[in-house]
Amino acid sequence: MKKWFTLSLLFFFFIKMDAYHIIGGDISYQCLGNDRYRFTMKIYRDCSDPRGDQFDSRAPVTVYLGNGEPYTQFLHEYVSIRPNIRNIPADNGNPCLQVPSGICVQEGIYLFELTLPRSTMSYHIVYQRCCRNATIQNIQRPDDIGATFAIEITPYAQEVCNSSPVFNNFPPVVICNNEPLGFDHSAFDLDGDQIVYEFCSPLVGGGSGFGSGANDCDGFRPDPACPPPFMNVNFVSPTYSAAQPMAGNPIISINASTGLITGTPKLLGQFVVGVCATEYRNGRPLSRIRRDFQFNVANCQPTVVARMESDEVLSSDSFLIKSCGENLIQINNQSFQRNFINDYLWEFEINGQTITDNNWSPTIDFPGPNTYFGKLLLNPNSNCGDTAYVEIRVFPELTADFSFEYDTCISGPVTFTNLSQVDNTDIDIHNWSFGDAQFSSERSPKHIYRDPGNLPVNLTVIDENGCEDEISKLVSYFPVPNLIIISPSDFIGCNPGKIFFNNLSFPIDETYQIRWDFGDGNFSDEISPTHIFNTDGIFDVKVDITSPIGCRTDTTFANLIEIQASPVADFNFSPSYLSRLNNTVYFTDQSLNSIAREWLFDNETRTTELNPVVTFRDTGLHEVRLVVRHEQGCKDTLYRYLDVIPDVTFFLPTAFSPNNDSQNDEFTGVGIMDGVKEFQLNIWNRWGELIFQTTDPREGWNGLKNNSGRAVPAGVYVVQVKYKEPRGKLVEQQGTVTVVR
Repeated sequence: MKKWFTLSLLFFFFIKMDAYHIIGGDISYQCLGNDRYRFTMKIYRDCSDPRGDQFDSRAPVTVYLGNGEPYTQFLHEYVSIRPNIRNIPADNGNPCLQVPSGICVQEGIYLFELTLPRSTMSYHIVYQRCCRNATIQNIQRPDDIGATFAIEITPYAQEVCNSSPVFNNFPPVVICNNEPLGFDHSAFDLDGDQIVYEFCSPLVGGGSGFGSGANDCDGFRPDPACPPPFMNVNFVSPTYSAAQPMAGNPIISINASTGLITGTPKLLGQFVVGVCATEYRNGRPLSRIRRDFQFNVANCQPTVVARMESDEVLSSDSFLIKSCGENLIQINNQSFQRNFINDYLWEFEINGQTITDNNWSPTIDFPGPNTYFGKLLLNPNSNCGDTAYVEIRVFPELTADFSFEYDTCISGPVTFTNLSQVDNTDIDIHNWSFGDAQFSSERSPKHIYRDPGNLPVNLTVIDENGCEDEISKLVSYFPVPNLIIISPSDFIGCNPGKIFFNNLSFPIDETYQIRWDFGDGNFSDEISPTHIFNTDGIFDVKVDITSPIGCRTDTTFANLIEIQASPVADFNFSPSYLSRLNNTVYFTDQSLNSIAREWLFDNETRTTELNPVVTFRDTGLHEVRLVVRHEQGCKDTLYRYLDVIPDVTFFLPTAFSPNNDSQNDEFTGVGIMDGVKEFQLNIWNRWGELIFQTTDPREGWNGLKNNSGRAVPAGVYVVQVKYKEPRGKLVEQQGTVTVVR
């Protein structure tokens, strides 16, 4: 498609810039054999500056082997041949594009040859130059960084003497805002290898340094060039990236197979773009060429552009329209600017004849299925017209249809028969949707529904021409289950038996009448009920199902449930009175309906003996737990608490002889007094005088007054004892003791 523009003078703002600014370039190579290579380096610059030629007359090219130091043989090898320079037409061959004065882009072509001995590492041919335009909008600090133009010759490329692809065309100097872009950025490969295209990041090379540092790595013209790996430019994120270097709607993109750049720019300005073309041979990558260039987006006033509504855009001026089963086709003309279109003509080749039509959007009756060609001419025979080409493919009519059959009363598979038709071609795709979130791609499938209902079944068919048709039909599916299935399938348990009956039958839902008879006089209408059996015995369970359309089925599950008497935990023990002195207990299991047991004493000691014997070392309450188990696993538990009494005994002698003969010299009580509280022992003489007192049951009387005074005379003395037992019972004892001298 040809396009003509008048260019707004606003564009001059974007193009007027310093002459030495690099705006693009790339390097390609050709293998000449015997390790000899011819290189073509194309550099593009602004040429509007009056200072004249700013191309490097001796461009410093550095060769790296691998990613290390420069390859010694070529460390300072210059391309001494002066570049061939030509101006790039700003209108790109468009006779109607009026370009303001001062817009100038030049191409400098450097040709040189090198001998590169075959290596297991890659060669990198590198040229770096500063700087870019300060007005570039999509990368950071554009006026402080330059560009790296490099190409890698991989070991595989060296092995097969490969030649890299070569880009066919340089992008247009000017592209128009809000106008569709269609630029062929394809490349030619001498060896016929496969080429894959993509947007990629331009590379940084050199900096803004002048003077003595101009040839440093970050200088104006690095010599030698900075080594690989090379840095990518920093895009202004998140708006821009290497894969999305420009604003557009549709987005500016590149076709991976053809290299066609399409989209509609939506923002004025200058944008750096990188395009990489990678060649493959037998699925292995050989080499990649990278072009770094600048798109200048300006406000243009397009005159006329021929376009039409289509199913597919074949190229910038060619369109495809498909029709399935319809011979009468209206072609919608979408050409612009219509106010500049003075004349238009449609031409179609039909059965060897040229048919013309002067309607803006014509309706053409094509004879039948076939491929037809036509074109739209805008302002024909003028200098600023445009032409668009159309290919119309009329395909046979495709009709989707199907039938189905099934037993409406007893559940089973639904058989679908595909009745879709099309002439002289094949139906490639059959997509079934059964209305229950299940799908199939078989031609005539069988489907089993687990749920009933009025189910919308949809069939979509697509033939080999891409024609598509669909049809929907309602399947009213309300049979009763072919087999009633419930869980559990049998049950033996203890009374009370709580059982969840899971109805696994299908198809059923809440619209079905369900009747459960549990055999114990109880019933339920739930789909999957829970029932408690409170009576011992064996029970039949019956399930009756009736569908919404009156179909009925039932099943009796004989002897399904057996409810047995539950276990009862019980025991006795002896002796019945337990104390500190009588603390060994004999237990007897008296449980019913049990086959196993476990005793647990004070939550510490366990035993499974039938009749255990246990000695309790401590007084107080002791927990005894008996857990018995039925043969079906159900259990019963009995808790009892045994009290071991803390016995207290205290005995006093009736006489003693405190004569220091080491025999019966002290009056002392004996017995078990653990846990005793508030103990008091008092001794009086016959005149009522208190001659000894103690609160310690272990302390005795030695016959002296208060155990330290004068010796008391022989005779009878009154003794009184008081104390509280461990559980608070008050004990009082009174008697006499005779002192013998």
